[in-house]
Amino acid sequence: MPILTIKLPDEDRHIPFTHGRSVRDVLDETDIRVRAACNGMGACGLCRIEIVGGNGGEPSVNELTILGTGLLSQGVRLACQVKADHDLRIVILNPSLPSVWRCLDKGWSTASLSSTARMPYPKTKHSLGVTVDLGTTHISISLLELFAGRRLAGRCGLNPQAALSADVLTRLISAKSVEQAEKLSRQVLWAIGDGLRDIGSREGIDLQRVERVVLVGNTAMLALLSGQNYHLLLQPRYWCESIDCLPLETHSWGSTWGINPEAVIEVIPPLAGFVGSDLLSGIIATRLMEYGPGALLVDFGTNSEIALWDGNNLWVTSAAGGPAFEGCGISCGMPAEPGAIFRLNVSDTTGEFAFDVIAGAEPRGLCGSGLVDLLASLVRKRILNNKGQFALSVPKYGFPLCRGNQEIILTKRDVDIFQRAKAAIGVAFKVLLTKAGMGYHELRRICIGGVFGQYLNIVNAQEIGLLPTMPEQFLETAGNTAHAGCETLLLSLDSEECLREVRSRAITVNLSNCTDFETLFLEHLYLQPINDNRGHG
Repeated sequence: MPILTIKLPDEDRHIPFTHGRSVRDVLDETDIRVRAACNGMGACGLCRIEIVGGNGGEPSVNELTILGTGLLSQGVRLACQVKADHDLRIVILNPSLPSVWRCLDKGWSTASLSSTARMPYPKTKHSLGVTVDLGTTHISISLLELFAGRRLAGRCGLNPQAALSADVLTRLISAKSVEQAEKLSRQVLWAIGDGLRDIGSREGIDLQRVERVVLVGNTAMLALLSGQNYHLLLQPRYWCESIDCLPLETHSWGSTWGINPEAVIEVIPPLAGFVGSDLLSGIIATRLMEYGPGALLVDFGTNSEIALWDGNNLWVTSAAGGPAFEGCGISCGMPAEPGAIFRLNVSDTTGEFAFDVIAGAEPRGLCGSGLVDLLASLVRKRILNNKGQFALSVPKYGFPLCRGNQEIILTKRDVDIFQRAKAAIGVAFKVLLTKAGMGYHELRRICIGGVFGQYLNIVNAQEIGLLPTMPEQFLETAGNTAHAGCETLLLSLDSEECLREVRSRAITVNLSNCTDFETLFLEHLYLQPINDNRGHG
């Protein structure tokens, strides 16, 4: 894989990239961005870089027009027009101001566009739609061209409520104060608007063209956003009940976001309790109910949601895994953003750890997938046993993975937190399978959703019992299924019918009501493969 090297005043950053992507697109996935205002069309001339090493290819017509032969001869290029196939070294001549938002891929929406049941033609070919996936840790936003179903731009950033607490329950308890509840709602509304403004100003897109917004999320986040019935989620008897958390009005939201004041804003209602509309949209995105029985979707997150299709019923539940999968709540953890170790392995020759860092930045911590890799590696090297106990050779303060400017140390408490999160998921798998009268060996498809799943090493996850042991071709990392499904709901004419079908087949299971919960939880604490006596047929 070629490397893009960015020469900065204090350091050089080295970022691997795939062939065919523009330098601007590669930069947009980092915390170092170049100025722009034309959605990568090469029309604004702002994204200027200097190529100081490597070959950026022939200049485009737009570059010849805007830069002229003089600047081009000095190595000046437009980042959106340079698509290198080999290593490249650059200096950013026109850097953008720092942003809390990371860019999502452009191009055709991840929504299922093969269906003929598409949204009816909008008022004009220039009409836009917006999708929002409101998660406990992250907020994802897409801006789409409704006529063509093309994603023009997208952003992903942290949910500002995380500054109060990484977990859902603390936020719900805090919202008992009317002032705090209003603050939590305003924080999210402002953040969505900020993400849209970042898209509009950077991509040169008029947000007044937005005609429709579709928003999904887990139940707690939707309730805190709307300010409706969030207190019910603190009462166990409502955990499997339908909760009305739709906003009383959304007209003011459009004004806050700077979109067309006549835009239709639709919040997709959750299924029940802690099973939100993010899981519903994930089921639609993965077509979970279309491939026969034995299909399972697990959307990893602070509130992990799981669905199992047995061919007739859709068994759904949520597992309070805590923020470990999001890289939060642990001393060496961080969200999946620049500086996070997302992949880790041990050298066969030296026995030393090697790791990949998001955006090639200086490592600052482990995101969820990096934590899985580290734990699996430590168990393999017998530095950690299957009970989660360190070998005697490990210092009392924990296992030092990385020294230097940023120490990264895995503590016993970190291991314990992950084990509890993993055990909650394992219990959910087992209970849903039991309800459906199935065993692990009858599973034929597992879809792994969430930002966590995007980088997950499946073999390592199986070795420590986070995922069932089964042929790898049966498991698929599906990325942000909630956001993909939200895009489908925005673009599809039959979205209401799809949602009705999912809801009519769904049976919500409250794990806390299972009589053998504690026994199953203890069984799944071990860092070892999930035991299924019958094997996989």
